[in-house]
Amino acid sequence: MWVFGYASLIWRQEFAHTAQHLTRVHGWHRALKMWSHVNRGTPECPGLVFALLPGGSCQGVVFRIPAAQAQQALAQLWQREMPRPVYTPRWLPCPTPDGIVQALAFTLPRSSPSFTGNLSPAQYRAIFSQASGRFGTTLDYARQTYDSLQALGIEDHSLGALLAFAD
Repeated sequence: MWVFGYASLIWRQEFAHTAQHLTRVHGWHRALKMWSHVNRGTPECPGLVFALLPGGSCQGVVFRIPAAQAQQALAQLWQREMPRPVYTPRWLPCPTPDGIVQALAFTLPRSSPSFTGNLSPAQYRAIFSQASGRFGTTLDYARQTYDSLQALGIEDHSLGALLAFAD
């Protein structure tokens, strides 16, 4: 089984894998535009998490999970990524040095109530300064993702611009 990581799965997989490759999915882009009421915020002070939204492309990492561990890894991924059924899991084609693989990815339709739509700089500032959930703050999550992408040679200009609102 293959899993596509585009945010925290890059720097905190929580599953064993036997291979990983930089890859790019087409037709989807990484966006910090999904409300989080558990992992990076609360119902009273929602935070944000990344999702794959339709359009564009997204660089990330594809991880190969051994068949013997796939069921356990899938259960762990579901517990982590789907505490509420918000994402739409999809199998996306991911190029690797050995050919294209179908990888599990967590996407979000713009019709979802969890999609934020366009937020203002003031809204991002407030979220970055206040939102925190079971896995920590939205700001730490966004910075860790940005730093991890940079370490892999992946430049995410949109995320860099959003992080400027935290300064």
